[in-house]
Amino acid sequence: MRILLTNDDGVHAPGLAVLAGIARAISDDVWIVAPSEEQSGAGHSLTITRPLRVHQHGEKHFSVTGTPTDAVMMAVARLMQDTPPDLILSGVNRGANLGEDVTYSGTVSAAMEGALAGIPSIALSQVYAREGAGLDVSFDAATHWGERVVRKLISQPMPPRTLVNVNFPALPADRVRGVKVVNQGFRDYGRLKIVTNTDPRGFEYHWFGLGAAEASPAHSTDLEAVADGYIAVTPLHLDLTHHQSIAALTQTFAAE
Repeated sequence: MRILLTNDDGVHAPGLAVLAGIARAISDDVWIVAPSEEQSGAGHSLTITRPLRVHQHGEKHFSVTGTPTDAVMMAVARLMQDTPPDLILSGVNRGANLGEDVTYSGTVSAAMEGALAGIPSIALSQVYAREGAGLDVSFDAATHWGERVVRKLISQPMPPRTLVNVNFPALPADRVRGVKVVNQGFRDYGRLKIVTNTDPRGFEYHWFGLGAAEASPAHSTDLEAVADGYIAVTPLHLDLTHHQSIAALTQTFAAE
């Protein structure tokens, strides 16, 4: 199996080294094509207003001066065009990609791009406790559970245009309670906080932040699974059509 690794934290991110360890336990044909710098929050963005540059760091090891989507496109359409990957792994992200995070996440979006190319793709993220974490984030759960989870996921075919989003809880590996396959959750949009301050030159600036999340009534989403100490596995698909609305909207425009 030929595996392509990418992320949104950048080619030198510690989570990418964790992912490489997971991938090399599964295959000896591992490629890395990742953004040259951190692209967190880049979503499924594509660079079309400036040229991209590719730098080689070693055998099958490259960085791209662009977004995670750019990196996957560059890998599939150029660097690996004669030997395309059988599997794309994105991550291991430093921080959660839960609920509506998937719409902003460069980690998940890289897997989305892989799914669009028809390649089985998995996004992996390591949740951490933000209080007092600083830059020192433990990837213990992802390191010890990652291979097991990925092997299970690739043991069966993925339907076309789908991907899997995996989040490891902020726990030591021996305290993880297991794996739960769950729905994508949604947080209360009222959690959004904008912190406003003034820079040293007297100009106002703003910084986005989030408040505490509230559990869903069913307590059966990725948000709760991770909070309860489980690895959350959520299958996603790229068809955003709300099929239940087709008939009603067709009737609305029937007289036109």
